[in-house]
Amino acid sequence: MLYSMTGYANASGQFGNRQINIELRAVNHRYLDIQFKVVEELRRFEGQMRELINAQVARGKLECRVQIKQLPSQNTEDLPIDHKLVKQLAVFNQQIRRQYKDLGKLTVADILHFPGVIVATTEDEEVLLNGVLTLLKQVLTEFKTTRAREGEKLQQHLLSRLDDMSDIVAAMQQLFPQLLQDYMNKAETRLREAVAQVDAERLKQEFVLFMQKADVDEELNRLTTHIAEARRLIEEHRGSVGKRLDFLMQELNREANTLGSKAIAIECTQASVGLKVLIEQMREQVQNIE
Repeated sequence: MLYSMTGYANASGQFGNRQINIELRAVNHRYLDIQFKVVEELRRFEGQMRELINAQVARGKLECRVQIKQLPSQNTEDLPIDHKLVKQLAVFNQQIRRQYKDLGKLTVADILHFPGVIVATTEDEEVLLNGVLTLLKQVLTEFKTTRAREGEKLQQHLLSRLDDMSDIVAAMQQLFPQLLQDYMNKAETRLREAVAQVDAERLKQEFVLFMQKADVDEELNRLTTHIAEARRLIEEHRGSVGKRLDFLMQELNREANTLGSKAIAIECTQASVGLKVLIEQMREQVQNIE
């Protein structure tokens, strides 16, 4: 299955005295770029979080945001409080209030929510880590599902454009021999009208050179090959295919340009323009495939 590089998912849950919320959002990017926006106490867990994401995502610019809210405890005596820090906050509050009369006193809730007042124990850290990793796994499952849904739509879009391209190439392969013959007949008529006596052998040689320059059979064959390879990549779903599809779009565009430069009839020009429009439509979508 194709996966889009854009996606969003979130999950939240209560673990111990903490309410944890995790958001994961991503946009397209050339490589995998993971950015964490977490509180300081989670910095030491970034390595484990990164491993989980790396196992599920190959490309994209991801932002992982983790928010933690300390919930009030039923028994404040059991709270591991940094009393030294609480005393410093109280003293500082008094000093500030003497300077700014309109400021109010710090409440107990204000003090308990201040970073570092409640000291994390080893058990607390294990609960926190377990909660973060558990929620992150849930988020990644939802994230993968949303990317798969968008990837399915991208697949349908790309296959439809490949079908249209195949029709254009097949029509040109069938029509081009007659277009080439018609062009040669017109050129020969005009040349004979312009020159009273034309050496037949010399005329033949010139037409051979012209046919070598005007023949687009090789370009049409390469277009057919590239279209078949793009279809195989899209339908087989073997890992990350975005970069390979992007390369094929460049090759398809190159052949379409060559077809246009060798145009000997309006049908060739129309085919070249039609192919380039479809390729550009595909290229815009391919940029969003993992």
